[in-house]
Amino acid sequence: MTIQFNTDKNITGSEEKSAPLIAFLTTDLSRFSKQITRLEVHLSDENGHKDGQNDVRCLIEARLEGRQPIAVTNDANTSSLAVRGASDKLKNALETIVGRARNY
Repeated sequence: MTIQFNTDKNITGSEEKSAPLIAFLTTDLSRFSKQITRLEVHLSDENGHKDGQNDVRCLIEARLEGRQPIAVTNDANTSSLAVRGASDKLKNALETIVGRARNY
């Protein structure tokens, strides 16, 4: 499973900041590592330089082997919380998709 991290101009993206989030996603989604070929994680600050509640958005697009990609989003106060929330939503979506595939 390849993980690509992208940030907008309002969020500083670096190896040091993305490494713990990549490690979290790798561990959190390990159950689905055979189905996921690639994850694209997009972090953006919806308010730009202004402060606000839940202004960091995480969009995760999962490319699944032999299926259409799926995408989930989550808004939170920090990048870490946004990634964790989006990961939870992605796990729920993947459980539904993989569960349906097993039933056929």
